[in-house]
Amino acid sequence: MALSMEKVERTAPGLVSLYKQAAVSLDKHRLSGERAAVYLVLDRSGSMREFYRDGTVQYLAEQILGLAAHFDDDGTVPVVFFSTEVDGVAEVSLSDYQGRINKLNDAYGHMGRTNYAAAMEAVIDHYQQSGATAPAFVVFQTDGGPSNKGAATQVLCRAAHLPLFWQFVGFGDDDFRFLRRLDELPVPAKRVVDNAGFFSAGKDPRAIPDAELYDRLMAEFPEWLAAARAQGIVRG
Repeated sequence: MALSMEKVERTAPGLVSLYKQAAVSLDKHRLSGERAAVYLVLDRSGSMREFYRDGTVQYLAEQILGLAAHFDDDGTVPVVFFSTEVDGVAEVSLSDYQGRINKLNDAYGHMGRTNYAAAMEAVIDHYQQSGATAPAFVVFQTDGGPSNKGAATQVLCRAAHLPLFWQFVGFGDDDFRFLRRLDELPVPAKRVVDNAGFFSAGKDPRAIPDAELYDRLMAEFPEWLAAARAQGIVRG
């Protein structure tokens, strides 16, 4: 069950407009009523520092909470922070989200390099241990390519057998050549279904209207759901 508007108004009034905007996008993409466990993966490489400092990453977390309130009934999103390794796994919730991202980021200390594979493995582990029956929708934010491209590709292809969809979101002015390639990996030669999407949010992600961000997030998820159901990866 999705969380009701009343629950969001009572618990997190600051997220009401995001909750409403997410509803419009879900309806447009025929996803109203779908269930999913929503994850947020955040890049903590050194080049991300300014995006934390100016509130951009915090706002992304709020946008994802607004979406998750429709997909899940616990009002909580697990957050995986990564750089050279996984720096920490925490959560944001309707009752505890304001200023939380920067607080966590500061607590994790040194901001290293960009290891996608470690972060992806952490999501897979968390999902499998959670006992979730709904598929997972993973928003994976980064501002550049991974330190080990081969490892990231292997994890993505292996994870295609699991009920997880990876929506990569690029911050900054990188050309994201690797993520564009990852998005286009052939099916079934490399992976059993197309289990990833990508878009670049550019140098100022907060300038993207909420409605447009949600539409971009949802662009490939319905196709994956249909393909994963056809293959028996997602039940029902």
